[in-house]
Amino acid sequence: MQMNLNAKRIAVVGLGLSGLATVRFLLAQGVKPVLMDSRSKPAGLEQIATDKVDGIYLGEFDANRLAQMDMIIVSPGLAPSHPAIRFARAQGVEVLGDVELFARYNDKPVIAITGSNGKSTVTTLVAEMLQQSGINAVAAGNIGLPVLDAIRQQDAAVFVLELSSFQLDTTSSLHSRASCLLNVSADHLDRYSDMAAYTASKQRVYQHSALAVYNQADPLTYPGVTAADTTQLAISLQDADYGISIVKGEPWLNVAGEPLLPVSQLAITGSHNQFNALAAAALALSCGASRAAIARTLQQFDGLAHRCQLVRSDKGVRWINDSKATNIGATLAAIAGLRPSISGKLILIAGGDAKGADLTELQPVLTRDVNHVITLGQDGPAIAALHPHATEVKDLQSAVQQAAKMAKSGDMVLLSPACASLDMFKSYAERGELFAKAVKELKL
Repeated sequence: MQMNLNAKRIAVVGLGLSGLATVRFLLAQGVKPVLMDSRSKPAGLEQIATDKVDGIYLGEFDANRLAQMDMIIVSPGLAPSHPAIRFARAQGVEVLGDVELFARYNDKPVIAITGSNGKSTVTTLVAEMLQQSGINAVAAGNIGLPVLDAIRQQDAAVFVLELSSFQLDTTSSLHSRASCLLNVSADHLDRYSDMAAYTASKQRVYQHSALAVYNQADPLTYPGVTAADTTQLAISLQDADYGISIVKGEPWLNVAGEPLLPVSQLAITGSHNQFNALAAAALALSCGASRAAIARTLQQFDGLAHRCQLVRSDKGVRWINDSKATNIGATLAAIAGLRPSISGKLILIAGGDAKGADLTELQPVLTRDVNHVITLGQDGPAIAALHPHATEVKDLQSAVQQAAKMAKSGDMVLLSPACASLDMFKSYAERGELFAKAVKELKL
């Protein structure tokens, strides 16, 4: 493969985190790639020595230049349907992503995880379960560490990859010891033609997988046509080999047909996180994790930032930061997981860029489980229209102040936007940090 790469004209299109990691990887192979980005000043480009590459082209993509390449390695953020990419592909140019390049070089076991929601939590849990079992697992992909930086870690024993639908779109030869599609809910419909196309992208995680782990409660996750030697495993919140059983009157996690630990000992809360814990256990066992390490991890891991994270508990009111809920499914999961623990009212702060999703899917749950909705952002008015008790505000600070006026002992205020953040913030992380800051500064 290295000889083939050295003989090819290769363009790296999109110079974000994964694009720059791709450039570093290619340079280490002795390849001089052409670099392209639609931005005039992509962050991090100064790290690349200009004499090591075969040209840097910023601004509008030159379709004719791309058509002269043998291979284009495209950023996940750039749709393969972009006209310049489509034109190059029509001329016979191979188009792939960094995960596909990783797959062609990697010789270590892989666990591949996707889903509309929960994939970062499950990826982190699996890596931690393996590490606590004495196995050097490296979490990479959509979780933050680019796969082509991860592959250069010579002491890695297992790669645990969080994969987005965008990454899966340009991946065809990734072989995995185990794979999982956690759930499918409306997301990125500004990029995909419909839910069927989005679901098909997610289903690609099952390609070339020895074990396909899926969600018994979500038919969209069921593996379709898989290889004859692929084992399928369902995760459930019912009494099942991987599910919830009652032991001496108390709910326990069942792992591989045997009780592992009481649900009450999980450090993460909510039924959605019970499911995440079971999925992570199944995946970790496939690469040699011990039951003791799995149990220990679940007793210690208290969640990731901006994912149903307790920010403040004061005078009986709990304030929860779930800014990572950038789609409808994530917000529905948060409400379903948290509502049983709330004795009083649930006050939801939501809104932002819905990315073309049908927000009316929220209405039944908002009507049944949410007492008041406070909305902001581009699609805030559309969410406000779904609830009889809704308040529209101009910014997050106003949303927090409005919630503080309403909340009483026993209530919960939940930031779970059901929308992307980029209409008002740099990222979901900035949105979550500003929410937490505003909550902590409240004089209750």
